[in-house]
Amino acid sequence: MMQRTIIRVSGGDPAKFLQGLVSNDLGKMSRDGIVYAAILSPQGKYLADFFLVPDRDDILIDVAAPLADDLTKRLTLYKLRAPITLEQVEMPVSRGTGPAPEGAIPDPRHPALGWRVYGQNLPEDGTDWDALRVAHCVPESCIELIPNETFILEAGFDRLNGVDFRKGCYVGQEVTARMQHKTALRKGFVTVSVDGVAPVGTDIMAGEKQAGQLFTQSGGKAIAFLRFDRAGDDMQAADVRVSWQGFAQPA
Repeated sequence: MMQRTIIRVSGGDPAKFLQGLVSNDLGKMSRDGIVYAAILSPQGKYLADFFLVPDRDDILIDVAAPLADDLTKRLTLYKLRAPITLEQVEMPVSRGTGPAPEGAIPDPRHPALGWRVYGQNLPEDGTDWDALRVAHCVPESCIELIPNETFILEAGFDRLNGVDFRKGCYVGQEVTARMQHKTALRKGFVTVSVDGVAPVGTDIMAGEKQAGQLFTQSGGKAIAFLRFDRAGDDMQAADVRVSWQGFAQPA
């Protein structure tokens, strides 16, 4: 599992503070105990994705460790004079797909991704996380999801319960709303078939034209970022044949 960092948001009204910044509705925490969301640039580009978990009067932000410092700095800039404290704290994060331990919370992105638990350092249960992510087209921080390189709807955040279109304003919301009202996206992450293995980030070619990039691979399938107008069933990523059959949604 990629190393995670916990940022504790405390003081004042953490939920109100974050509600105006992130892509999802924090009101869902009272129902689900966890919210998956992203923070965007003013231009609507992805900057970081994370889980928001209530902890008494505080909110915990569970984010990939390489993104934690930048996210902390960004949130600090937004708090202005609000009585909000942001602190990176030591707290183990465990996950699994077997029987859930006490205190575990279902991963809100997809039922197949099992549960997460905070404050317990549990052993890995042997889950093949790459296989699950590929099967259900779940992009991962710092692998498929790179700051300033994509929009969250291209990354499937609507399908992964990471965006709320009714919550009102947040940073980057106008761009996201405009994309939602388009008839169709022109590019995005999909699951493709592969015959072989290529390095993550390898360009996918459709003839002489670049059609996208290949990312996590498992069991003859892979997550790819494709330009849909160029993609098809006979593409190439280095020496690997890549095939995409169109918009059959991941289960």
